[in-house]
Amino acid sequence: MEWLILLMVCGAAYFLGSLPTAYWMGKWKKGIDIREHGSGNVGATNAFRVMGKLTGLGVLLIDVAKGTLSVTLLPALMDPFTGLRSVWMISVLGMLAIIGHIWTPFLRFKGGKGVATSLGVFLFLDPVSTLIALGVWIVVFLLFRYVSVSSMSAAVTLPIVMVFFLRPFPIVLIASITCIIICYRHKSNLQKLLLGTEKKIGKTP
Repeated sequence: MEWLILLMVCGAAYFLGSLPTAYWMGKWKKGIDIREHGSGNVGATNAFRVMGKLTGLGVLLIDVAKGTLSVTLLPALMDPFTGLRSVWMISVLGMLAIIGHIWTPFLRFKGGKGVATSLGVFLFLDPVSTLIALGVWIVVFLLFRYVSVSSMSAAVTLPIVMVFFLRPFPIVLIASITCIIICYRHKSNLQKLLLGTEKKIGKTP
């Protein structure tokens, strides 16, 4: 019975993360497929560019909330039945939510880049390290105006800071895996940066 509940909760974490906020918001607010506009990405940055600041902010907050709920609400619901509300289990649920956002079955497993949902996960798991990484994101963005560079810089910073603060191994592990995935998901942005065609925020894609 415990294993069935664990599988159900893991599935719920993946499902929660996989909800394609930007895609649905585009359909609801603008009657568009956001994948056909801007950068084509179904994430908060493209939502800001294509649908404006207010809608973009809504997408960002919901995507962050998906990550936070996966490591707060779901473990709380699971705990009375299993008693396995461990760091390992919560870390796995967070990782599943991030994976769900990036590879969502709602869009043929082609989702966003995982930055906002990762922020929601790690804000709960390690708020101090995450706020430091967020600070790096802000500084890099103000200097260069590239969201992609900011996101990769923050992703790399997070596990390094966690190691420095001696955080639990499961949290450091999923932060490291998330870093690799986020950098991989930005490979097209890296190519554009090398070619000089990457767009700074505020410019038409």
